[in-house]
Amino acid sequence: MLSVSQAIKQLTESAQVLIGAEVTEVIGARCRVLASDIRAAINVPPADNSAMDGYALRHADWPGCNATLTISQRITAGAVPQTLEPGTAARIFTGAQVPPGADTVVMQEHTTEVDGCVMIDPLPVIGSNIRRQGQDIRAGNVILRAGHRLRPQDLGLIASLGIGQASCYRPLKVAILSTGDELVEPGTEAGPARIYNSNRYTLTGMLAGWGYEVVDLGIVRDKPDEVRSMLLQAADKADVIVTTGGVSVGEEDHVKAIVDELGGIDLWKIAIKPGKPFAFGHVGETPFLGLPGNPVSVFVTLLIIARPFLLASQGACIRTLQPLRQRANFDKPNGPREDYLRVRCTDQGLVLYSSQSSGVMFSTSWGDGLVRLPPGQDICVGDLVEYYPWATYT
Repeated sequence: MLSVSQAIKQLTESAQVLIGAEVTEVIGARCRVLASDIRAAINVPPADNSAMDGYALRHADWPGCNATLTISQRITAGAVPQTLEPGTAARIFTGAQVPPGADTVVMQEHTTEVDGCVMIDPLPVIGSNIRRQGQDIRAGNVILRAGHRLRPQDLGLIASLGIGQASCYRPLKVAILSTGDELVEPGTEAGPARIYNSNRYTLTGMLAGWGYEVVDLGIVRDKPDEVRSMLLQAADKADVIVTTGGVSVGEEDHVKAIVDELGGIDLWKIAIKPGKPFAFGHVGETPFLGLPGNPVSVFVTLLIIARPFLLASQGACIRTLQPLRQRANFDKPNGPREDYLRVRCTDQGLVLYSSQSSGVMFSTSWGDGLVRLPPGQDICVGDLVEYYPWATYT
């Protein structure tokens, strides 16, 4: 079995950008990946502006604590100021452009205004409360590189430069397919020996949340001809295929063998818990990710192993996720596989869900993240452990 890090390395190094670029409206570009750099054409802010409501003046003109300056103009945000008259002050508001000739802004809490004049006490140091031109961004600088996956704050940053469109890779099309004679869809009667197909809903929710276009091919029965037909359809309709079930060693696990027949299996079995029977290969030229059938195994392998490959296939630069260091409020021994534990963060430390079975999907809703337990290591109460909140994987 490959280690988790070896598997991720092999998958991401084999990944190719599977889609082309298109011009995208920035307002709807969340989760899209930049296909070219974003470079600033302007300074931000474009001119010196006030960080406070108060008064703008030339520092050298201050007459002292008990004297006043005449207020010569009033400057609101969006107004074009006049040059400051010598020996006067300008009433100014947050975000307003500092008038030529002024070098300091005094916050209004340190002033008293009477009959068109202002008394200032104390006087701040020269340059106070002014946000300088280009303080945030300088014209000509690259602010976001190609390969960056856009977050809401990035959209605001791009918009602050006056840019309304960007070149982004189009959303990756991911075909999902659930295998198993035992599966039925919610809303119908399950009947004896049947279970509801929860994996379809987990996959759809997570993939759509990551910005991918989901091609939902439903359930395929454990019959080789049906599996073969559906895999060929998936390869024709999508950029990547993701299946659940059918990649283990049972007599009714047909997916792995048929993928090997239609293209090839490049990787099988990873030293991860839950989720060991994970497969990677190709159906024709279309990459294939075969996830296990148990619902927690699907959830964990999608987060830990499939997600980096999908990001790389979308054109995104892959960054190593950094865990939080939190104290465990539990004991947990480990064997030869890298274990991902469902935990909840409390005031007393991280609490372990009572059952870590790969079939206990409730543990993922009860918990708020995963603890990574390296192979051959144990956790004792009070140990600092690697904790990954669900938000790590957004």
